[in-house]
Amino acid sequence: MEFLEKGIEDYSLAHSQQESEILKKVNRETHAKVMQPRMLSGHMQGNFLSMLSHMIRPKQVLEIGTYTGYSAICLAQGLQEGGKLRTIDVNEELEKRVRGYFKEAGMENRISYYVGDAMKIIPSISEKLDLVFIDADKKNYSNYYDLVFDKVNSGGFIIADNVLWSGKVLDLEKNRDADTQLIDAYNKKIHNDPRVEHMLLPLRDGLMIARKL
Repeated sequence: MEFLEKGIEDYSLAHSQQESEILKKVNRETHAKVMQPRMLSGHMQGNFLSMLSHMIRPKQVLEIGTYTGYSAICLAQGLQEGGKLRTIDVNEELEKRVRGYFKEAGMENRISYYVGDAMKIIPSISEKLDLVFIDADKKNYSNYYDLVFDKVNSGGFIIADNVLWSGKVLDLEKNRDADTQLIDAYNKKIHNDPRVEHMLLPLRDGLMIARKL
């Protein structure tokens, strides 16, 4: 899942903005107490998402896939005054923990947290979006993209995580599992969509960044 040589990554992190105390806590407790901690965005990707959000200065952000809230906190840091981040996750068992992190981060008024099926919740969102971050079940990446596309402002961004899928997309003959095939199909879909400019950034497990024209 990590493609950078460890020494390069360590040097990069040592010369990057350090994690805040709340992000350190989310990172530490996720690895100690929550299943599948590799799903956490983590320090390097979190820094990138925060920096990107500060550059875009979004008014409205939608995140699909909250997990323990690390990426939501990072993305919310660059919101305009009065801006809102909406984040959706299906795992109700993590709700109390995640809401606690948002409160501790001072983000409870900037983040709206929905627990449920994103396919049902997204159509109820009427606001125009400046930034969407997709990091949920891989089988619905394409569906999420289609659901949010018309809600995204021209010049807005749709970012999808895990698009390198631990390198499995490099050998589709060997890796015939459904998730690998679906991730590759998503990458090809964005690459062939004339409505966006895009790049696949090989950061951590890969980010597909699409800017709506």
